[in-house]
Amino acid sequence: MKIQFLFLSLFILVAIGCKKDTSTKEYALKSGPWRATLTVQDDQELPFLFEVLEDQSIQIFNAEEVIELQDIVIKKDSVFIKFPVFEGYIAARFLDSSKLTGLFIKEELGRKVPFNAQFGLQDRFEINESPSQNITGGWQTVFSPDHKDERYIAKGIFKQNDNIVTGTFRTTTGDYRYLEGVLNKDELQLSTFDGAHAFLFKGTIKDSMITGNFYSGSHWKEPFIAKKNDEYELPDEDSLTYLKKGYEKLKFRFPNTKGDTLSFDSERFKNKVSIIQIMGTWCPNCLDESKYLANFFKENKNSDLEIVALAFEYAKTKEKAITAVEKFKNAVGIPYPVLIAQYGSSDKGKAQEKLPMLNHVLSYPTTIIVDKKGNVRKIHTGFNGPATGTKYEAFKIEFETLVKELLAE
Repeated sequence: MKIQFLFLSLFILVAIGCKKDTSTKEYALKSGPWRATLTVQDDQELPFLFEVLEDQSIQIFNAEEVIELQDIVIKKDSVFIKFPVFEGYIAARFLDSSKLTGLFIKEELGRKVPFNAQFGLQDRFEINESPSQNITGGWQTVFSPDHKDERYIAKGIFKQNDNIVTGTFRTTTGDYRYLEGVLNKDELQLSTFDGAHAFLFKGTIKDSMITGNFYSGSHWKEPFIAKKNDEYELPDEDSLTYLKKGYEKLKFRFPNTKGDTLSFDSERFKNKVSIIQIMGTWCPNCLDESKYLANFFKENKNSDLEIVALAFEYAKTKEKAITAVEKFKNAVGIPYPVLIAQYGSSDKGKAQEKLPMLNHVLSYPTTIIVDKKGNVRKIHTGFNGPATGTKYEAFKIEFETLVKELLAE
């Protein structure tokens, strides 16, 4: 498998016009700080920072987030950087000992984003002017405001220290990761890269309004507007998804990676408090929730508690979906079953067809909590991860309190 990966990546690098290296020179990544950029729509540069350690492992930084990468392969003048959970990888060539050029590749989605990196640079964005104001606080936000079919709401949550800005956008389906950037006078720039999503936000601030564009990789761009409003809150995440009229119970039957089928009406779940996670291994918010649920399950061992994940994978074949799920389980350390509910598409409409008792599957993840009698007690849409700060802490308290109450019933 690794040989196929190397040949495929080398072919891609040649295809984008990199001159083949006929020398025998062997390169190594210089230890220390690197600044990388991905080229997204409008030829905009999406920057991120990483550090190469002495053992050639890599740490990627997004505000408070640190992503550890161990799977780095160097072959002469080429380097291949794989992520511990997600299927995306970087295939690049050394221009010299301090510069890399290549692609960030997501094979299953057919996406390739130009990648460049230079050693020794430590600023994510250039700081060249003092900020005109401080944007710390909450921002009432609308994405694609002029497009009815694509319009959706969000809440920006930011902290600013001089020019440096960190924070995220919360939506009704999750958050936009750990964002980090700068405010130069009235120009805001924020970015994040985690191996699954590459996000860039650029906006102009005037009269307590931010007007700008959101770029996701090289395949998506949409406008957004945000108004300063510390009191603004999104709709309750527990009211968006529910059992349709005529349905009283949750039902499903899917195989695990070994091909063994598990049904929700089996003995395993009878007289148990059950947590069902609708997720995908490609989804960063699902990763955040899976880490939390795995730790919660390990730290709260109880014979009356079960957790099961239903994976909806965009991998094109069953075999690739199985590989993705096994990789995800091993990387996170998931102690509960992960069933393959769907492969070939992560379309939420198709996911709802697999769970027809739900009014819709609005988000990955969606979490369903069922009591010992089999009654659905709560359905939580999306996940507010660690990047949301106090919202994440509030979720943990609410979730753990409910599970404790249900276990006591």
